[in-house]
Amino acid sequence: MKKAAIIGAGLGGLSASIYLSIKGWDVDVYEAQFFPGGKAAEEYLDGYRFDIGPSLVTMPWVFADVFKAAGKNINEELTLIKLKEICTYYLSDGTHLKALSDLEDFGDELEKIHEGSQESLIEYLKEAKKAYKLGGELFLTKPIHETRTLLKLSTLSKLIRFAGIHPLSTLNKINSKFFKDARLVQLFNRYATYNGSDPYQTPATMLIIPFVEYDGGGYGIKEGIYEIPKRLHKAAEELGVKFYFGEKVMKINKEKKKIIGITLNSGFKDYDVVISDADVLYTYEELLELPDAKKARRYRKLEPSSSGIVFYWGINRTFEELSVNNIFFSSNYPAEFQAIFENKTMPKEPTVYVNITSKLTPSDAPKDCENWFVLLNAPADENQDWDFLVSNARKATIKLLSKRLGVDIKSHIVTEGVLTPPDIERRTSSTHGSLYGISSNTTKAAFLRHRNRSKEITGLYFCGGSAHPGGGMPLVILSGKICAELVEKYSGD
Repeated sequence: MKKAAIIGAGLGGLSASIYLSIKGWDVDVYEAQFFPGGKAAEEYLDGYRFDIGPSLVTMPWVFADVFKAAGKNINEELTLIKLKEICTYYLSDGTHLKALSDLEDFGDELEKIHEGSQESLIEYLKEAKKAYKLGGELFLTKPIHETRTLLKLSTLSKLIRFAGIHPLSTLNKINSKFFKDARLVQLFNRYATYNGSDPYQTPATMLIIPFVEYDGGGYGIKEGIYEIPKRLHKAAEELGVKFYFGEKVMKINKEKKKIIGITLNSGFKDYDVVISDADVLYTYEELLELPDAKKARRYRKLEPSSSGIVFYWGINRTFEELSVNNIFFSSNYPAEFQAIFENKTMPKEPTVYVNITSKLTPSDAPKDCENWFVLLNAPADENQDWDFLVSNARKATIKLLSKRLGVDIKSHIVTEGVLTPPDIERRTSSTHGSLYGISSNTTKAAFLRHRNRSKEITGLYFCGGSAHPGGGMPLVILSGKICAELVEKYSGD
């Protein structure tokens, strides 16, 4: 039986372990932290529970497929709750609307903001669906860096129609084409942040993101998002995958450009293949000890995705007007992204995302209280003065929320935790604390993510948010699946 080592028990590593195990491989997973999940984790503060990281499930079939591969029914493992209100948007002029899962009702909400927007929504999602069918399925589910993939007739036919996915326009431009009210353009521009990018630079291809959300729905998990990696970990163990938590891999060993194993604190262990679910640059610089490798030099030059500042607030009252997911928009969206990507600092007035899981799971907060996961888009870490930036961001956040809700929010915060970009890098070895690897702020972004199979080192594979197809829960699960398929094809018997 061939042996594989997976470095990292994030969702990508967990996915790869399951899909590889069912192909008959002996799989060991090494995780430096003492729990699975990577960026998907949880924290308890004074009776409040918080999901750390992802907060919304989209593309539920991706999750169902990996559980099915492990011999599990997702509905017996998790309680998925389709959100009638996917998100409540608080616009900068004081108005608000609800993004509803029922598209006719959502159209009615948009119509209240600007006449004719219901029809605009229908046409927009038609265009988004076309882009998804032309390119989304290909880029998300296939190893696009493999020559065999690109030479397939079905792939070539889609590449010929490449213009249909709007690679040369920007998300802001195509949103402005369909929606004539700046407030609604801002709402749909927000989807660039789903992969840590700037809507004024990212290709219009990213309109597939709102299509996926509104076509497949947005879901919460009654047990909490962190239950996903917990259940996948358990399912993988039942398949025979062995996990070593608190076990940091020190080195990936190779001979004559071929993988031979890994080095731990306890010594060397031989493996036929190694899959790195760790950050790509960390893998080259620290694990392979190849900081000057061509791939490392290229990756180092690429713009990292945005990071985030997160406040975990225990709130001593309830807000009936809020949904599970809420966005409070800044009044100057272009300035916000200019601050983050060009000036590498926090905007003076940030857009604020508030996730409240206690609305789905009351036990996540004490009675008559709420757990607020408050996320601000932030620049990647480049040794900024984070104490200063976090302090100012906290003041700006409280000011904005208090104004929009008509309540002194500060007086209702009874416990607090903070997560910064340097914290994210320390916890997950994510370069610069970026949340999604590299940004998608160029036309070639889809092709610039690291390939899943190394061409330079036989037996080395990559999955996770910094590899193809990118960051976000469903995509990293797909990256693990792609990895396992490539391992079987190129390194199997």
